Amino acid sequence: MDVSPYWNFSDPAASEAALRKALATVANSDDELSLETQIARTYGLRSRFDAAHALLDRIEPRLASAGAEPRVRYLLERGRTLRSSKAPERARPLFVEAADRARTAGLDALEVDALHMIALVEPGPAEQLQWSRKALAVAAASSEPAARNWDASLANNIGMSLHDAGRYDEALASFETALAARERIGAATRVREARWMIAWALRSLRRHDDALAVLARLEAEYAAAGQPDGYVFEEIGENLLAQKKDEAARPYFAKAWALLSADTSLDRPSDERLARLQRLSR
Repeated sequence: MDVSPYWNFSDPAASEAALRKALATVANSDDELSLETQIARTYGLRSRFDAAHALLDRIEPRLASAGAEPRVRYLLERGRTLRSSKAPERARPLFVEAADRARTAGLDALEVDALHMIALVEPGPAEQLQWSRKALAVAAASSEPAARNWDASLANNIGMSLHDAGRYDEALASFETALAARERIGAATRVREARWMIAWALRSLRRHDDALAVLARLEAEYAAAGQPDGYVFEEIGENLLAQKKDEAARPYFAKAWALLSADTSLDRPSDERLARLQRLSR
């Protein structure tokens, strides 16, 4: 089933409410199980790992008579919960099994999802690139729009792996590919995130003026939307600092610290990173 209408990844609690409302209306047991796996995912995104595992434990014995989709979704969400709770080595075989089951059942979008999760739990850039490119090949060959639209996330992840390997020019090219895909799909927030990735790669290439031009546009767009972004402020500060413009950088680090230190999501920066932002803001 298409679970995307119920998801707002920036608000897992609202997503849970939407999923529970949908759950009350479905009559198909497979759809019911699929929705319950997504509720478990909302728990994981809020670091409520015990609640996620408890729900998945209740789902597991009901899978014996279920179809392929809820089985694959169960494996994905059990694996995601383990990965988010710092147990990637336990998550990996679940993602591999999910990919195999999805491939056998012709569930292209879920196969791509599983392959992309394998890449995320691999320890090194070379292995990450191998799995991300395999996922991209499946997405490109699929007739499912939901599978094909994975190209944006996969190009971004390939760019990150290339960046981690120090291959900054190639990373920039991959982030530009991701931006084009995001623009095709049309989600404004994800388009801005894709532009941020380009600015990040430009800083690694020491193209600070180019990076700052991208970031100035992002700063203005987020301000116009009433949603200032701490990561944009941080990147502006880092580029100014690299240009020896410490005084100009300081207020941007202060704004970045104020926003990012209040983040309670799984994406919250490390304590060391936050402490550095606070130190550079003074």
